[in-house]
Amino acid sequence: MTAAAEKESFGRDQVIKIISSVIKKVEHSGDDSRLSIFTELKELERIIEEARSEIGLARPGDIKDKHIPTATDELDAVVEATAEASGKIMDACDVIQEKAAEAGDAGGPITDEVMKIYEACSFQDITGQRITKVVTTLKTIEDKVHKLVQILGDKLPIEDQGDEGDTRTGDERLLNGPQMPDKAISQDDIDALLAGFDDN
Repeated sequence: MTAAAEKESFGRDQVIKIISSVIKKVEHSGDDSRLSIFTELKELERIIEEARSEIGLARPGDIKDKHIPTATDELDAVVEATAEASGKIMDACDVIQEKAAEAGDAGGPITDEVMKIYEACSFQDITGQRITKVVTTLKTIEDKVHKLVQILGDKLPIEDQGDEGDTRTGDERLLNGPQMPDKAISQDDIDALLAGFDDN
């Protein structure tokens, strides 16, 4: 049995023991004590229902299926974009170094400055590592939310499971940032669109 299975089994056993203990206390209690226990159980039921309702309002399905995947995709795109930009900068530095070498002693100061650029480009490795940690954390949260949705299942409020829509207003609705690479309009599409205007 895996650790997760043992933990799940332990949890069920604990719940069964608690329920059995409550039943025994009810059976061996007087009317006043029995009423008090039932009152406490009713209050516990109310608290559980409130918690379930609050979780439903938090739209865990959207968190799992939309918000976290979007966030991780955007962060992955940041890592790719910074890596690509860093690569282009270093390629340009290689060319500059070659030209500086051709200049002899006069190219020495240029080479020194290029080395500073190389060192500065190490930011890409550091930011990449940090963003990867954030992505890993988000995916862990996504997994936890998924398990929560599985546990609650159809007990979540149905009316809260629809599309939440865009709640932004004014200029904020225009701030969507750069397109993801797989969704961006290609230069060929733009050229074809402009050519269509020329035909008219």
